[in-house]
Amino acid sequence: MAASSRNAREAKRRVQQMEARRGLRRDQDKRRKRDNVLAVSVGTGAIALALVLQLTVFSSNPTEEEFTAAQEGLASPSASATPTAAATNAANIPKPETAAGKTFTGELKLNRGTLGVELDGTKAPQAAAVFKSLADQNFYNNLSCHRLTTAENFGVLQCGSKAGDGSSDPAYTWGPLENTPPDNKYPAGTIAVARTSGNANGNGTQFFIVYKDTVIPADAAGGYTVVGKVTSGLDVVSGIAAAGLKPGDNATDGAPAEPVTIDSFSLK
Repeated sequence: MAASSRNAREAKRRVQQMEARRGLRRDQDKRRKRDNVLAVSVGTGAIALALVLQLTVFSSNPTEEEFTAAQEGLASPSASATPTAAATNAANIPKPETAAGKTFTGELKLNRGTLGVELDGTKAPQAAAVFKSLADQNFYNNLSCHRLTTAENFGVLQCGSKAGDGSSDPAYTWGPLENTPPDNKYPAGTIAVARTSGNANGNGTQFFIVYKDTVIPADAAGGYTVVGKVTSGLDVVSGIAAAGLKPGDNATDGAPAEPVTIDSFSLK
């Protein structure tokens, strides 16, 4: 009787141990599944954040803060970006051969005055082909020059955003970089191509006019394509800069105090 009772107790104990082990395994499985879901969630969040950062357009030369940081030898936000490998010369992007070896001259008429311009298809054939094509399509008519910088060594007027707010058109991007200054110096009168930060294939429809000698540190992708120069009327841009920035903007980087729009852009 006593032996039978001990056997029963032992059998019950084994059953309890087995149930305990099963319970532990279930808890471990649940934790693993929970941890995997968390990892996927974190990974998805990181991917989403990366996409947001990639799609957040730095369609221009650096901001004044980034310029200062670069000058001090600090890592700027743009320098931390990874150049994006993107297809160039898509169906809606003109071939560089259409401008190679050619010089295009014309006028950029702003509501504040007219600039004579010249684009260099020898040094920047892809960029020259793009801007000649867009000008021929009257793409720039009535668009704005949304950004002005007025720092001591950083003076540009940026134009050509389709939305008018500095954002790029994801359906119109191209590369590669061409004719970028090795010393990061952009003399007064330079016309250069604005692009997405850290992306050598992130050029679009925007450009900037340098109205005084400017230093723009290269980012992870490099410098900014110099497509041409202002041949006359640079004082028009200097006058826009002299009028200052829109109240409430950064002290040296923001929208022009007086709205600047493009009446027309013609090249031949």
